[in-house]
Amino acid sequence: MKDFSKLEAIIGIKFKNINLLKQAVVHRSYINEHPNFELGHNERLEFLGDAVLEIIVTEYLYHHYPNMTEGDLTSIRASLVNSKMLYQVACKINLEDFLFLSRGEAKDKNSKAKQYIVANAVEALIGAIYLDQGIKAAKKFVNKFILCEADYIVSNQLYLDPKSTFQEKAQEKFKITPHYRVLKETGPDHAKTFEVGLYINDELIARGIGTSKQEAQVEAARKGLIKKGWIKKTQKTKIKYLDKIKKNG
Repeated sequence: MKDFSKLEAIIGIKFKNINLLKQAVVHRSYINEHPNFELGHNERLEFLGDAVLEIIVTEYLYHHYPNMTEGDLTSIRASLVNSKMLYQVACKINLEDFLFLSRGEAKDKNSKAKQYIVANAVEALIGAIYLDQGIKAAKKFVNKFILCEADYIVSNQLYLDPKSTFQEKAQEKFKITPHYRVLKETGPDHAKTFEVGLYINDELIARGIGTSKQEAQVEAARKGLIKKGWIKKTQKTKIKYLDKIKKNG
């Protein structure tokens, strides 16, 4: 039996309707195996929470960074509400411990699909908080667990895309556009891993590994920025932290 009072204590919010909190952590796969479960799955709450999260973050960025362009604000917002950030939030509050999942999903460990499920449950949780206690309580949660990262992301320009940043720097320094080559593919077709090299001319700058070519390219670009010294030291620390999060799932 899941003790939701523990989750309430972690997030600092006592629900008036505990069923809203419970429904926020019910995945569709659980309902497929338990059709008579007292509550529905969390997808409608996720839909609501996504919109609530976006307006809270957008309003915060609009007021706190008055000199930023619309394009930069959009990139910063994307850095704060993407699945990787939401998965990190879920890890902070131990949300996975409270999820209702099918037996198959529960056994799945550290896959990208599982991380999406957990990240989506954070949006559902925000939706549940909003319905139960309104925008003020939702803002409290978002400020505590998500917007606390905003200043760090902005000051270290972590909202910039590593591929775009590396390309701009390479063109600025060498008047050359970098390119990528697939060095290795491993695994079955449904679960391939790609190793990609980042090159300036014929010089291999860095290697990246990912479950897609795009992911591997981004990884190579991050490492290339570090190797070339084109990012701040504090940013290196953050990238290493994100890499650790990624490896540990």
